Amino acid sequence: MAERTIPGATDKSVLHKFESLELPSGLTQVEYIWIDGTDEGVRSKCRTLDFVPKKAADCPIWNYDGSSTYQSEGSNSDLYLYPVALFKDPFRRGNNKLVLCDVYKYNKLPVESNKRKSCAEVMEKAKDDHPWFGIEQEYSLLDYDGYPLGWPKNGYPGPQGPYYCGVGTNKVYGRDVVEAHYRACLYAGVNISGCNAEVMPSQWEFQVGPCEGISMGDELWVARYLLHRVAEEFNVVVTFDPKVMTGNWNGAGAHCNYSTEAMRKDGGLEAIEKAIEKLSKKQMEHIRAYDPNGGKDNMRRLLGSHETSSIDSFSAGVANRGASIRIPRHVAEDKKGYLEDRRPSSNCDPYSVTEIIVRTTVLDE
Repeated sequence: MAERTIPGATDKSVLHKFESLELPSGLTQVEYIWIDGTDEGVRSKCRTLDFVPKKAADCPIWNYDGSSTYQSEGSNSDLYLYPVALFKDPFRRGNNKLVLCDVYKYNKLPVESNKRKSCAEVMEKAKDDHPWFGIEQEYSLLDYDGYPLGWPKNGYPGPQGPYYCGVGTNKVYGRDVVEAHYRACLYAGVNISGCNAEVMPSQWEFQVGPCEGISMGDELWVARYLLHRVAEEFNVVVTFDPKVMTGNWNGAGAHCNYSTEAMRKDGGLEAIEKAIEKLSKKQMEHIRAYDPNGGKDNMRRLLGSHETSSIDSFSAGVANRGASIRIPRHVAEDKKGYLEDRRPSSNCDPYSVTEIIVRTTVLDE
C-alpha cells in the first residue's frame, strides 16, 4: 500500500529485528483473547508460560480489570479468563499461541457478554444432529479518519457495480490487508474457506467453515481478532458496522449457512423446508439475536433493498438474495444440502446466532 501520513503510526519494519531474537528455552508467549462488554469488541493481553501448551485447558486461568472493558465496576473489577480454544500465533510464530477465553465473574457465573456458555450447552444437546455452520463475514476497511479506504476525501467513488469480486487498482482497495489476513488465519489453524471483494468499494468478505457446533463461534471470533491485528500492520481500521455508509451503498452482513446431518443426506430438502417453517414463526426473536443491540443495528441494514430482506417480514426462496432465507440453487436441484440465513448483521455474536438457530430448528425451543 502507498505510504500515508497517519498520527501515531510507527514503522512496522523496525520490529522485524527483534522478532528474530531467540526466546529462552522452554518459554512460550500466550496471547489471551476475550470479548468485551460491547458484545462486539475483542481484547487481549499476553503472558509468558514456562511450557508449550498443547490444548486450551493447559493454559492457566487468568484475570483482568473488567471495569476497563465495560464488564464490571471498579469496586469489584476482577474478572476471570477461562481458556477454551487454542491457536498458533501468526505474529510471534514459533511455539507461541493464541488462546480464546470465556469470561466469568468472581462468583463463577458468566458475565453478560459471555454468550458462549449457553451456546455450548445448546450444541451439546443437539450434538447427535451434527449442526454445521459456515459464516460469511463482511466488513469494511477504513482510513484512520474513519472514511472508507481509497474513497476520495471530498466525494464518492463511482456507483456500485464494478467492485464485487473486482480486479484492478480502480476497483479494489486494501487487497494486501485481505491476503495477509487469509494467510494468518491459515497459519493459526482457523478454518477459513475463502474471501472476496464485496459490492461496496473497500468492503470485503471472508468465510469461515464448515464448523460443527461451538467451534463456529470460536473460529469466527479468532478470525476477527486476527483481522484487527493484521490491519494494525497496515495502519488501516476494520469496522464490522452493518451500514457504515448511508445512501445507495450495500450494508454488511454475516450470512449464516446451516445444516444438520438430516439436511445433508439424500432427500434432505424436506428437512431444510421443515427448518425454514420453524424459522418463519420466530422472526422477531431471531432479529433480536442477530445483532448485539437487539435488532437496532439491523434496522439500518435490513431495508428490503441492497440484497436484503425487510426486517419486519420473513421470506424464503431459491437463489433469492433478497429473502430472509436463501436455498442455494444447487441445493434445490440436489434436494439436499444447507440453507443460508441472510439476516445476521456483520457485527453479530456468532454464538448468539448459532445458538438460536439450533434452538429453533432442532430443540424446538
